Amino acid sequence: MIYFDNAATTMEKPEKVVEAVTRALTSMGNAGRGAHASSLDASRMIFDTRRKLTELFHGEDPSQVVFTANATESLNMAIKGLFTSKDHIITTQLEHNSVLRPLYELEEQGAELTILQSDAKGCIRYEEFEKHIKENTRAIVCTHGSNVTGNLVDIKKVGEIAKKHNLLFVVDASQTAGVFPIDVQEMNIDVLCFTGHKGLLGPQGTGGMYVRKGLEIRPLKTGGSGVQTYSRRHPDKMPIALEAGTLNAHGLAGLNAALDYLKETGIPFIREKEQELMWNFYEKVADIPGITLYGEFKNRKRCPIVSLNVKGYDSAEVSDFLAVEYSIATRPGAHCAPLMHQALGTVKQGAVRFSFSHYNTREEVELAAAALKDLLG
Repeated sequence: MIYFDNAATTMEKPEKVVEAVTRALTSMGNAGRGAHASSLDASRMIFDTRRKLTELFHGEDPSQVVFTANATESLNMAIKGLFTSKDHIITTQLEHNSVLRPLYELEEQGAELTILQSDAKGCIRYEEFEKHIKENTRAIVCTHGSNVTGNLVDIKKVGEIAKKHNLLFVVDASQTAGVFPIDVQEMNIDVLCFTGHKGLLGPQGTGGMYVRKGLEIRPLKTGGSGVQTYSRRHPDKMPIALEAGTLNAHGLAGLNAALDYLKETGIPFIREKEQELMWNFYEKVADIPGITLYGEFKNRKRCPIVSLNVKGYDSAEVSDFLAVEYSIATRPGAHCAPLMHQALGTVKQGAVRFSFSHYNTREEVELAAAALKDLLG
């Protein structure tokens, strides 16, 4: 199978990730729940993973890294733990449902929500953020990169706007963590939400958030913590304050190994390889009659994603053809980003998404382009 669905999850993982998970499954105990070697080993590994993520995102303190199951859980924790029914929040039409649905729930409770519109290529105008700020505006919540178009958002620019108006800034880095440089301090990010199973090349079921030091988030869940057992209240010290229950140490062992791989291989090398493959594919299909591409391709710096449609076909039909006839895996449909499809005019048809990994090859790209030409006859 030729796998072009890396924006959903990177299927091919570094060998050391597989080895780390396998080793953890047979040797690792419950972190923070004992003084024996297997428990202490898990605790050390988890702290080391926090340290590596803090270094990757240029954070202040490893204790501000909170582990979750995925970016969706992180975003729910941030949105539901920071805002109330009295707040006004600004977001964009680019967002994934993991941002939109928690915000819609807040809106139903009385909060105000402003969704900045994008143009037909999925781009937003940054001056629109300031136009919609008012007295009760509490935060800006937005993605770093669209999972549909691949367009990047200049989060440094948005962070400057948030800081200027004393707003909180929550960023969804699902498509960019491990691929593009992120500096939470320089970019004025208060909460960075990420998942481990995409660009970070770790296992599914891993993710987290970096929370600016001094910012308190109401916990989404409470329970076992390994400390202060006799207290009626969950501990309020980070990161335990937001980590009730047993962590996925086996998965985090894989994420830890993935972070080593990213550092050893070099994120710039990985990014450049993915960009090269994405642009090579774009150039091969852009001029094929009957193919419509989505997103802004004037900016060379973008997520390694190309979404398209083939005239006369539903996106699911195209993906099925590619899978059955060529063993090429892509993602059709709405990609959990309904407002983006409204902006692109693809609500009914959806879109076929090709998303690239540095493990892909030019030969695979050439075959995918040839397969689309074959479909069109």
